[in-house]
Formats: sequence, structure tokens, C-alpha cells
Amino acid sequence: MSKLKVAIIGCGSIAKHRHLPEYHANNEVELVAVVDIVADRAEEAAKQYGAKAFTDYRQALDLVEVDAISVCLPNYLHAPVTIEALNKGKHVLCEKPMATSEKEATEMIEAAKANDKKLMIAHNQRFVASHQKAKEIIDSGKLGRIFSFRTTFGHQGPEGWSVDGKTSWFFDKDKAFVGAMGDLGVHKADLIRYLLGEVTEVGAFIESNAKENSTVDDNAVCILRTKNGAVGTMAASWAYTTGDGDNSTIIYGENGTLRLEADPSYSLIEEYRNGHVINHQLGKIQTNEEGGQFNSHVIDHFVNCIIEDKEPFITGEEGKKSLNVILAALEAQDTKRIIQLTEKVSVV
Repeated sequence: MSKLKVAIIGCGSIAKHRHLPEYHANNEVELVAVVDIVADRAEEAAKQYGAKAFTDYRQALDLVEVDAISVCLPNYLHAPVTIEALNKGKHVLCEKPMATSEKEATEMIEAAKANDKKLMIAHNQRFVASHQKAKEIIDSGKLGRIFSFRTTFGHQGPEGWSVDGKTSWFFDKDKAFVGAMGDLGVHKADLIRYLLGEVTEVGAFIESNAKENSTVDDNAVCILRTKNGAVGTMAASWAYTTGDGDNSTIIYGENGTLRLEADPSYSLIEEYRNGHVINHQLGKIQTNEEGGQFNSHVIDHFVNCIIEDKEPFITGEEGKKSLNVILAALEAQDTKRIIQLTEKVSVV
């Protein structure tokens, strides 16, 4: 069987630390094209991985041999490039947040269906070992009814790891649409949905108070209620100015508590009312766009779904639901009220 031929559109940090090396490490894949508007960036990636370099993504989409693409572009380009690729008959792995509006997300999903192609959104936190183990524990009923939670993703901001530093598109509202909420918050919205079920109500305090020369949010705390009645907080911040940041989640249940990525030694800790404690060493959580990356399992899963014709773990529909939590939070901030996810999200 011939290898799956892949093109990567956008050669910034997320491509450099995740998509490029992880496709290259997959024996079922051949990287045939890389694209970036900065020619030197594309040429460097092409030389390293033996691919063709382009500065116009349409040139890569026109390659008949390309089976699938990764969209690693600024957020405002996710939907149009994904839709064009799907219409060209390519499978698509799109970085998060998948779109800048519910309408765009719906159009992406419809394009995938119309062309009978895979659309997967790169929500890597579902693949983290501690998160999958927590899901297993919660679903088993061992923790009992879930009462509350807190989930946090915060660090010093994109200027430390983005290829463009302080001038990165991450700080430009016209290109990014949202800041920390799209970079980090949508990860945690997706994680809570994965662990605890659908989010039904959202309140939010969202600020732009930590970064200079930025037109996007950089610090947020949201209140979420799930369909099953659990209430908790979700924080997304570029304002954690010291240390390595925080990428932790705590689940409070009837019979005990789960601590995910909240301890330097143990990636998951089970603590029960009877005093029983179980410590798990399940490997370090993978970083997001930062360095020190190891296999996120996102790329391997996407490739496997294409080869075996299976539905991806994070479909376009799943990506849209997680995006809608963020859109609801933005609306909650703007209107100063609690937004129900059954309402039409008005942010565009």
C-alpha cells in the first residue's frame, strides 16, 4: 500500500513542534508539500523533511497526489482554507479553534460531508494519558456523582514560543479573533465536555489586561454548568508570569477527588473519602505550541482514521461544540449575563 501523502499549510511553531515531526515519524506518511507565506520558513521545512515548498497554499491543494492536509494557520484562515481543501478532495486536520464563528464551523462540517472526507480538529488534551484515565474512572461510577470542577490553562503567553514573538498574529484580533480563550480556553472547554458531558450554561469575566500592543483577550475566568448539573470554573490566561504555567484540572465527586496534572510527581491522583489515595505516573502532559514536544497522538490518530476509514475522535461536530462554549463565554462577557448553550450564539 502506498503511503498517505500529506501537505502542511503554515510552518509556524505548532507545525514545527507537532505536525511536521509527528507526520515524519509515522511510517504510513510521506510529507510532500509545506506552505508558508514566509518563503524562508517554507524552504527550511521542505529541506528538513524532503518536501516541496510553496508560498501559496492553493499550489499545494492543486497537487493531485496530496491526500490530506494540516491547517496550521492563523485562526481567521482555518475555515476558508479547510473548506477549499475539502472541496479539492483532501482530508483535513485543522488546528483549534476550528473557526471564528458557529456559521463557519457549520460550513466546514457540511463541506466534509459533501465531499465524503475526514475533518478532524486538533484538540490534543483528549489524548493525554491522565485525562483518558480520569474519563475511565468517571464513567465507571467510582467517583460517584460529579459535583464540581476547576480547569486551568495558563502560561506567560505566545511571545515566548511563537515564531514571530511579540509581533505574532496571536495578538491581532483581525487574525486571531480571540486570544487566550482561543489558544488555551478552547482546549479546556473540550476537555470538560470530554470528561463530564455537554456544557449547558456559561458565565464569564474576560479581560485584556496583561499584554501590551494586543487587541485580544489575555486573561479569563469562566463559570460552566454541565448537563448533569456539575458546576465549575475554567481559566485561560497569558498572565501567569512565572514558572511553567498551569495545565491542571480538579474533579470533585461524591466519593472523592481527581487531580489531573496538578502535582509535579504524579499526573493523576485519586483521593477518596475513606482515605484511600492512588497515585498514577502516566507521563508528562504534552505541551501545546511550546517546545519539548513529544508524540501528541493527534497526527497518528488522524492518519489511522484515513487509512482505516474511521470517524475521528474529535470530529468537526465535536470541535464546533467546544468552540460554542468559547463563543458563549464571549457573549456572556459582552452582555453581562449567563448564556445558555441552547440559545443561538450571536458572536461572529
